[in-house]
Amino acid sequence: MSAAGSLKRLTPSRIRAMKGGAPIVCLTAYTTPMARLLDEHCDLLLVGDSLGMVLYGMESTVSVTLDMMIAHGKAVMRGVTRSCVVVDMPFGSYQESKELAYRNAVRILQETGCDAVKLEGGEEMAETIAFLTARGVPVLGHIGLMPQQVHTAGGYRSVGHSDEEVAKIRRDADAVGNSGAFAVVIEGTVETLAREVSAAIAVPTIGIGASVACDGQILVSDDMLGLFNDFTPRFVKRYDELGKRVGAAAAAYADDVRSRAFPTEEHTFKRRS
Repeated sequence: MSAAGSLKRLTPSRIRAMKGGAPIVCLTAYTTPMARLLDEHCDLLLVGDSLGMVLYGMESTVSVTLDMMIAHGKAVMRGVTRSCVVVDMPFGSYQESKELAYRNAVRILQETGCDAVKLEGGEEMAETIAFLTARGVPVLGHIGLMPQQVHTAGGYRSVGHSDEEVAKIRRDADAVGNSGAFAVVIEGTVETLAREVSAAIAVPTIGIGASVACDGQILVSDDMLGLFNDFTPRFVKRYDELGKRVGAAAAAYADDVRSRAFPTEEHTFKRRS
């Protein structure tokens, strides 16, 4: 990417300035080809640790490593000219101490060239977020349903149903919003509560299974494109059924190979005279 091209890309500070304005369009990306396809349509591309499940067939994001995130962060950065790129900090890379979080966040920024990191956690992570942002590391926060805590949370489920959960999410939103994060993802949270906290904090909120009132929305691209046919989360709107189309194309190819209809003469090479 040229220096001139990189200067045109959206920055975390510009994303922050979109609070209350035009909705922020966000999707996940894990590869260079997908980044190139999504870049012109998005304000922010997230290299999510969801890649563990989407690309590697893991049961959760917990087994994703820092090296995996950096490798995919590099790949996405090769495909962007416009979008702000954020890379997830995987489980275990930041919870132990704010110093460890800083070292790993710096490694992500230096080795990928991305614009920011994302980490999960509310009031318990506010000090870490403040520590990072004070030292030049832009941070995207993440509250509500937190996939890295799936084992302690008892599975993937929406939150904000009990009075205790409501109070906790309110505290989390306030803590992260005041910690220096440039924006906050709100995931799997009761709509009225997501709407309330979005209006209450000064930084943009990016919803996923939250509220249309959030300042932006994000989906896992593979969910949105219908590359998974076995399960569709309630909060996903499918804009295509690429999984079925890929399967149909593969079936047509297999038929041609088995019937020797492919390759034809136009797909082969002749000896030069």
